[in-house]
Amino acid sequence: MDLELTGKRALITGSTKGIGAAIAAALADEGADVIVNGRHSDAVAEMVARIARRAPGTHPAGAVGDVAIEQDRAAIFSACPKVDILVNNMGIFEPMDYWDITDEIWERFFRVNVLAGDALARHYLPAMLERDFGRIVFIASEEAVMPSGQMPQYSMTKTMNLSLAKSLSKLTRGTSVTVNTVMPGSTLTEGVREMLEQMYATSGLPADQWEADFMKNHRPLSQIQRLIRPEEIGRLVAFVASPTTTAFSGAAIRADGGLVPTIF
Repeated sequence: MDLELTGKRALITGSTKGIGAAIAAALADEGADVIVNGRHSDAVAEMVARIARRAPGTHPAGAVGDVAIEQDRAAIFSACPKVDILVNNMGIFEPMDYWDITDEIWERFFRVNVLAGDALARHYLPAMLERDFGRIVFIASEEAVMPSGQMPQYSMTKTMNLSLAKSLSKLTRGTSVTVNTVMPGSTLTEGVREMLEQMYATSGLPADQWEADFMKNHRPLSQIQRLIRPEEIGRLVAFVASPTTTAFSGAAIRADGGLVPTIF
């Protein structure tokens, strides 16, 4: 299936590793000219080179900066004034006891996980509306609709992503611009690999059994009983970003492996 993404310019925040890197790769595979974003220039350059080798017919570029910092965003806007696709992937998470969450922590998660994406959408959406084409995708989490209680400060921001995307979608009425949210479930990113290594370091369990044990004991509601691979999320986001999928508008699209036990 041709997703008609050839030549589309796509900015993916936090795309030097994990789900963001997988999204960048999937978009490039479909012909998009991706803009890799990250805080460290060497990591950005490395990912741009990987994309160039992977998708030689495309024109990847880098945009170094922390999108949660206003000055860094201004530099990104100057270098990339217009994009066809914006994927608000960058975010932070940390398991934390509710009683340990200070006002400063609540504010930091809100600033990074919500306000940064809002600022990017506010910058890029007007030109998308003017051109009558654009895609904005927020990457949330199943924690948005089924908070585990293990990181309330994170769950709160992911629910806000759903609400913000729905509100922004109202501004696109009658156009070929869409704003949606994708909600991955537990995904085997570099950070999750490190978490498994720490969890099972002294367990005596062979490494090839860590994932199955983790899913059985910590994610028992999962229907697939395995961790989702970043590439699976990448391919879904590429589909949602395609010009062929205008019917997705204001949607919260679940890719949680059946972890959320309800129909809606």
